[in-house]
Amino acid sequence: MKAINLGFVVISMIILSGCAFQSETADLIVHNAVIYTVDDNFSVAEAMAIKDGRILEVGAERAILNKYTASVNIDAGKKFIYPGFIDAHCHFLGYGKNLMEANLMNAKSWNEVVQRVKEHAPASQTQWILGRGWNQEEWEIREFPDRTMLDSLFPDRPVFLQRIDGHAAIANGQALKLAGITSATQVAGGEVALKNGVPTGLLVDNAMTLVEDIIPEYNQEQLKEALLRAQANCFAAGLTTVDDAGLMHDEIELIRNLQESGNLKMRIYAMLSDDPENYDVYLARGIDTTSERLTVRSFKFYADGALGSRGACLLQPYEDLPSTKGFLLSGEDHFRDATRKLHDAGFQVNTHAIGDSANRIILKVYGEMLQGSNDRRWRIEHAQVVHKADLNSFGRYNIIPSVQPVHATSDRSMALLRLGRNRISRGYAYRELKEQIGLLALGTDFPVEDISPLATYRSAVFRRTSKGQEPFLPDNALTPEEALRGMTIWAAISNFEENKKGSLEAGKYADFIMLNRDLLKSEISNFEEIKVLSTYVSGERVYSRED
Repeated sequence: MKAINLGFVVISMIILSGCAFQSETADLIVHNAVIYTVDDNFSVAEAMAIKDGRILEVGAERAILNKYTASVNIDAGKKFIYPGFIDAHCHFLGYGKNLMEANLMNAKSWNEVVQRVKEHAPASQTQWILGRGWNQEEWEIREFPDRTMLDSLFPDRPVFLQRIDGHAAIANGQALKLAGITSATQVAGGEVALKNGVPTGLLVDNAMTLVEDIIPEYNQEQLKEALLRAQANCFAAGLTTVDDAGLMHDEIELIRNLQESGNLKMRIYAMLSDDPENYDVYLARGIDTTSERLTVRSFKFYADGALGSRGACLLQPYEDLPSTKGFLLSGEDHFRDATRKLHDAGFQVNTHAIGDSANRIILKVYGEMLQGSNDRRWRIEHAQVVHKADLNSFGRYNIIPSVQPVHATSDRSMALLRLGRNRISRGYAYRELKEQIGLLALGTDFPVEDISPLATYRSAVFRRTSKGQEPFLPDNALTPEEALRGMTIWAAISNFEENKKGSLEAGKYADFIMLNRDLLKSEISNFEEIKVLSTYVSGERVYSRED
C-alpha cells in the first residue's frame, strides 16, 4: 500500500512540474545574453521575456526558458544588451531639417564651406540656401568669416549658414537686405557684427532671429521627412528616447500625429520653446503624459549663448577678447516671471546656461521659485562653466545638471582660449556636478555634436576621443557605471519617466539595444570597434545592422 502511495506522489509531482514548465506565454524571449539591467543593484542577467511591449521578467537563462514560451526567440550569442539609450538634450526635429541642408561640419576652411554651399545650392534661383556646421576653431586661421565670397557667388539669392553651435550665423548681403539689417541695427541679447561700419554678415544669438523669421517654413511633408530621417539615424545609434530641447506646439502636434499613425516610433520628451504661443496653448492644456511615446511637461529657456561664438555670459571678460563678457539673451526679470508661471502650473523648467554668470543668475532664479528641497526636477542644460561658489545650489534646490560630455572633448582647445588656464578648471566639471544630487542626465546636443551616445560615453569616461590624445580635465571623468546610468536611468529620472524606462526591469517598456562588445569593459584603444547591432522599442526591432 505504501508503494502505491509513493508512486502516486511521484506521478503527481511529475504532472505538477510539467504544468509549470513553460507555463506562461510571451511575445519575445531574448536569451544567451549579457544583460546590463541598470537596476538599483546594477545587476547582470542572461535572459528576459517580453509581452505586449513590456518586460515580463529578467533573470537567469534556465529560469526564463523554463517558465516562458514565445513565438520569437532570440539567441543573443553572448552579445551585450543595455537599456535603450536616452539622449537627455538634443534637437531631434532640427537635426532632421539639417539633413536637408548643406552639411558644413568638419570643413577645414571657409573656402571649403563655400564650396560645399555651391554644391548643395538648390536649382531654383529664388530658393534660400541654408546650411549648418561651420566652426572657425577648426581652421588654420581661427577667425570668424564674412559674407564677401557669398555675395560674389550669390548676389541675388539669400544665404544663411549657421555655426555648429547654432548661436552664430553668416548671412549674405541679400539675406541681410531682406531682413532689413543695416549698420544701425541693434538687438538685445545679440550682435550684428560690423567692420568699418558695415555689417560683415556675422550674426550672434538673438540677431540671428531677424533672418530666421523671414526664411520660408518647411511644409508638412518636408517636416515628416525630416522626422523620419532623424528617427532612422537615431535608431541606428541605439537611441530609443530623445529629449527635443525646444519645440513649438504645432510641431508637437505633427509629432503626435506621426506617432499615432505608427510611422514615428521614437519616444520623445518634448520641451516647449519659450514662446507666447506655447504659453497660451499649454498653460490652458496642462502637462500631457497620456501617450506612451510623447511627453509634454517642460519648457526650455536660453539664458545665454555659446563659448565658441563668445555669447556665453561670463563673470569676467573673455581671455581672448577682453572687451566682452558675453551677454544674457533675456533679462533676469523675464526668467523670473516665466518660471513663476510655470512653477504654479506644475511644469518643469529647463534652461540653457553655459557661462558662469548665466549659471549663477539661473540658479538664483530657480532657488527663489523652488525654496529648498523639492521634486520639481528643474534642470540646467549644459552647465558648462559653474563658479565653485554656485555648485551647492544644485544640491540645495535639487536641480538636475543636464550635460553633454562630447562638448568637453570637442571644445577643449577653444575653451582654453576663451577661458584661460585659471578658469578652465571650472569648466565641464561633470563629477563635481554629479556629486551635488547623485546623478547627471547625459545627452549630445545634436546636431551641435554627432548623434552617437557611444561618443557621449567615451567622452564622459575617457575625457578624450582617441588613444594618443591627453585626457581633458580627467579629474571630472565619470565611471563606466555612472556614464551608463546617465544615458539611461538618470536621464529617465530627469524626465519623470524612471518607472517606465531607463532600466530593464519587469513592467517597463521593452526598449533595449544589443552591442557587439562590452561597453563597460572597453578601453580607449578599442573603442571604435563597438557597434550597435540592433535596437528595439516596445520589443519591436526598429534597427538591425545586418539590414
